[in-house]
Amino acid sequence: MKAASREAQTHVEGKLDELIRSSDNAVAVAAQIGTELFLTVDQLDADRSLRVAVADTSLDASQREGIITQVFGSKVAEPTKNILSEAASQEWSTPREFRQGLVALGRRALSRAAESQGQLEQVEEELYQLSVLLESQKELTQLLSDRTATAAQKRGLLASVIYGKVTMFTEALALQVIGRPMHNPVDDLSALAEEIAELRGKSVARVVAAEALSSAQREALASKLENIYGREMAIHTEVDPSLLGGMIIRVGDEEIDGSTRGKLARLRTDLAASATL
Repeated sequence: MKAASREAQTHVEGKLDELIRSSDNAVAVAAQIGTELFLTVDQLDADRSLRVAVADTSLDASQREGIITQVFGSKVAEPTKNILSEAASQEWSTPREFRQGLVALGRRALSRAAESQGQLEQVEEELYQLSVLLESQKELTQLLSDRTATAAQKRGLLASVIYGKVTMFTEALALQVIGRPMHNPVDDLSALAEEIAELRGKSVARVVAAEALSSAQREALASKLENIYGREMAIHTEVDPSLLGGMIIRVGDEEIDGSTRGKLARLRTDLAASATL
């Protein structure tokens, strides 16, 4: 996003969080806002002239708000209408970024609902593990990436795989991601898990281990990494037996390869270098 859109996004996020915090039933209100924002995006996607009008900076803020109220006022609940009006009153760099902002706000609202339910960390873990699952299920991922399939078809396919196996918030967020791809299903789900970690005030460490880590091992690793990087860490793990032992840790662009496979590879390189001397 460009600077103007980032500023608008931050402003409306603050209003969204404030509205949810002040609600008597934060879970229900947040879930409703998230759901209705996604339905709003669906309508904007289907109507280009409307999508352009609600983000047209040549119009006054009150005019843009008026368009939103006229089109969506009777279709969404009052809290959602308030967020839509707040978003329309801001200046976005492009209509595309206005739409992108609404998608992000919808995801944030559902995440806040999960947080109010005490399930935000679980949702984060489930989204990441779903990305790991899809990475290993190439045929399923290919079907979910099929450009000839409709969003509804892709969501129906994924729903049949995860229904009853994850929280309702994970399911709702995952289905929205699949229906509105940015890159590919694996990377999009993983990126959303990282967004939720950030919402919890944590940075992400991706850990690939030869064996599944116990809760105690995860906590100990998080503590060590927090000491190294000076910030709280969320541990996203997956298992790869081909490492033979140990683990590979990735934080941002940094990688720490403490796997047996990595050590053997470095040993072979050192021996080969020695042999040439």
